[in-house]
Amino acid sequence: MQQTDSLSTPLTQLSPDEALFRDSVYEFADREIRPLVREMDEHAKIPPHLLASLFDLGVMAVEIPEAHGGAGATFFHSVLAVEALSRVDPSIGVLVDVQNTLVINAVMRWASEAQKAAHLPKLASGTIGAYALSEAGSGSDAFAMATRGVERGDGFILNGRKLWITNGNEAGLFIVFANVNPEAGYRGITAFLVERGFPGFTVGKKEDKLGIRASSTCELLLEDCHVPRGNVLGEVGKGYKVAIETLNEGRIGIGAQMVGLAQGALDATIKYTKERKQFGKAIADFQSVQFQIARAATEVEAARLMVYNAARLRDAGSPFLKEAAMCKIFSSEVAEHVSSLAVNLFGGYGFVKDYPVEKFFRDAKIGQIYEGTSNLQLQTIAKQILG
Repeated sequence: MQQTDSLSTPLTQLSPDEALFRDSVYEFADREIRPLVREMDEHAKIPPHLLASLFDLGVMAVEIPEAHGGAGATFFHSVLAVEALSRVDPSIGVLVDVQNTLVINAVMRWASEAQKAAHLPKLASGTIGAYALSEAGSGSDAFAMATRGVERGDGFILNGRKLWITNGNEAGLFIVFANVNPEAGYRGITAFLVERGFPGFTVGKKEDKLGIRASSTCELLLEDCHVPRGNVLGEVGKGYKVAIETLNEGRIGIGAQMVGLAQGALDATIKYTKERKQFGKAIADFQSVQFQIARAATEVEAARLMVYNAARLRDAGSPFLKEAAMCKIFSSEVAEHVSSLAVNLFGGYGFVKDYPVEKFFRDAKIGQIYEGTSNLQLQTIAKQILG
């Protein structure tokens, strides 16, 4: 198989259809998103017309069956879309990632047929989803959550506060986790499908962040929020299982985001080093620069292989817990290293907003924090290896 495509990105185990899909998403991002990147970063907002274009493109409903209005493709295609978008703007990459690998993934796996019929067509046509697990006192220790659910009448009353919720500002559907039986510990945790208009549910403060600024990160307030019994996702008391299994797949999506980010930073750096002249020649002609770029390209390719492998395993129904943790931690470290190198090789220009690499550098840091910190990934990997 040919080793480079029309975009000078390794094909890395892609079929022609997969390569075409990834290229088409990247071409869309290059044409429609790139001109908006700086404005979105400065204003910390995604314009509504771009959100509509993402739905029209089909990347907001990759795995949803065609019968429900989706593309009917695979988890691997979701990963390819996230990678391609993140190569231009990781903020858009994570928007699409949460929609597909967390929200739609959870609904596809755990929802009843009635719930699927009610929500999947909306998620395919214009409704953005969010995944509400984290709280002020339960970040890495996610199951120490304080949000409570009390059974009442034909449903549950939820009270609590969620933090760091990606897509919170745009979402119309939220998967919210609450403990309905605290005495049972994590076995009381239950997942609920909460719609934006439910009484007692409010989207609160939007965080002012270091990176991925266009992606909204919000708090959610639940004050006697009534959720009908029919909106329980899965079974009462099985929310921990929904959370764990969905997050394992979500980590592959974050790996794809970080690979795309690293590739975007590397693309910009290669172009710049060919144009920037010092001592009478392009800095790309200096061996020290060549070696740094070669090592960075090797790291990006290794991270890409790890992400693709984890996604392939997931689609094949094979165990992938260790591989998901490995690809997430490695790709986030590669993204930070490659984007830092990009700033260095751009010199003074790398430190100003007129050039793209300072944003990639800011965006990269979150990769080692959300969807499970690097220490948690190491813990997971160690448990899998050591038994």
